[in-house]
Amino acid sequence: MRQLALDITLSPAPTFGNFVVGCNAELIAHLQTAISGSSERFIYLWGEPGSGRTHLLKAAAAQAGADACYVACGDADAFNDTATLLLADDVEQLSGTAQIALFNRYNALRESGGGLIASGNVPPVQLTLRADLLTRLGWGLVLQVHPLSDEEKGRALAQRAQARGFTLNAEVIAYLLHHAPRNTGALFATLDALDRYALAAKRGVTVPLVRAWLSENT
Repeated sequence: MRQLALDITLSPAPTFGNFVVGCNAELIAHLQTAISGSSERFIYLWGEPGSGRTHLLKAAAAQAGADACYVACGDADAFNDTATLLLADDVEQLSGTAQIALFNRYNALRESGGGLIASGNVPPVQLTLRADLLTRLGWGLVLQVHPLSDEEKGRALAQRAQARGFTLNAEVIAYLLHHAPRNTGALFATLDALDRYALAAKRGVTVPLVRAWLSENT
C-alpha cells in the first residue's frame, strides 16, 4: 500500500509575477493602473474557464493590500462595504440577492471614487443577470483574458513545478499537454495532485508516474 504523504507543498500565492502573460500584457497593464488609481478603476474581465481570471483578481487584491477585497461570487450574498477596491470573481454565479447587492455596491464605489474589477466566463452582454447590473458591468473597460498557447502552458507548468520545489522536464510537460485536461487551471490542479502523489510514492514526477496517476484518476 502506498504511504500517504502530508501535503507540505503549498501552491504559490497568485501574483502578477508568477502569471504567464502570453497575449495578456495590455490587460495586466490596465489592471496595474487601476490598482494604483491612475486610470479606469472599473474593469470587467472575461475568458474561458482556466484562462487565469481568478489568478489575476487574486493577484490584484494582493497588490492592492488592505484596501481590497476578493469575493467568489458563487459564495456571496453581500459585499464588503469598506474596501475601496472590490474584486468580484465569476459574476455569472451571482444569486438574485447577490446581484442586487453588487449593483448597490457598484454605485457606492463609483460615487466614493473606489473601483471594481469583476470577472465572468462570457462578455457582459451574454450574461444572464439583471439588466441594471449588466449595464454597470459594461460601463468600464471590458477585456478578454486570452488563453495560453501550448508553449506558454508548458512554461507555466515548469514555473509552477519550480515554485513547488521540483523540476518538470520537457518529456513530462509534453505528456501532460497531450493527455491531461487542456485548460490551464485543470493542468495546474493535475500538477499539484501529481506532486502529492509523487511524494506519497517517494518517486520523482516522471512520465511513468504521470501515466500511473492518470490511469487511476481519469
